Amino acid sequence: MSADKKLAGCGAVVVGGGSGVGLAVASALAAHGAGVVVNSRNATAVRRAAEAIARSGGKALGIPGSAADEVVAEQLVSTCESAYGGIDILVNCAGIAEPIGSSILTVTTAEWRELLDSHLTTVFNTCRAAAPLMAARGAGSIINSGSFAYLGDYGGTGYPAGKGAVASLTMAMAAELKESGVRVNAICPGAKTRLSSGPDYEAHIRQLHQRGLLDEMTMRGSLEAPPPEYAAALYLYLASEAARAVTGEIFIAAGGFVGRFERPVAAPLGYRDHAHEQPWSVEELNHMIDRR
Repeated sequence: MSADKKLAGCGAVVVGGGSGVGLAVASALAAHGAGVVVNSRNATAVRRAAEAIARSGGKALGIPGSAADEVVAEQLVSTCESAYGGIDILVNCAGIAEPIGSSILTVTTAEWRELLDSHLTTVFNTCRAAAPLMAARGAGSIINSGSFAYLGDYGGTGYPAGKGAVASLTMAMAAELKESGVRVNAICPGAKTRLSSGPDYEAHIRQLHQRGLLDEMTMRGSLEAPPPEYAAALYLYLASEAARAVTGEIFIAAGGFVGRFERPVAAPLGYRDHAHEQPWSVEELNHMIDRR
């Protein structure tokens, strides 16, 4: 374990901590002194993750189940409170892949709901359980996981929709909780995980490139993603006191690259005083908007 105990005495919940980025984050938090509650839908993965952290000298408890179930989400937070004296850090890394070939032309309502539950409802449930406790103490760090896919470049339906909603919810919670001393940020990680591996995934990425949705650099980056530990470093930073002034940000962590998404701003196309002028005509709007 690391001799640098940045998070000594802290309690943390890592949703999706049984594998991939979540496991790397849970391991990093524990290595720096936090007691960690590891969660995943996969009970075997949860047990193995908790055991691996314990073998390395860290403190970890495993609780399997889907945090899309509010009972599970509340159990994660209450366990962290009772085992470690409070919840100081909440990390949401849960996620499932969009079905191969899924689009608005083919997705089912059941698939849509499952995707939103995994990516958005888990975040809502865990934040709803943890935020009041953090706000009451006047401190805490919530770190949600977004995705580049929210821009729509990777196609799909529930996956980009869920991740886009996570970004919006993150910014809204950051504004709401700032006066309480609770920080809320999101990271869009680029890493080699079970969701970004295998022949089906590689074929999907190459097909998106052939269709013109992904440029060459993005395709190569998607196919040759770095290990999750590179993304975990930014989660560790945001969990620590070093980031005490950072909130409401959407970051990118992909290997050696770290960046941020700037907050969208409206670019004016035209203006007229509605108190004295008529609404825009179709021809006028076309003149302003059509850039061909």
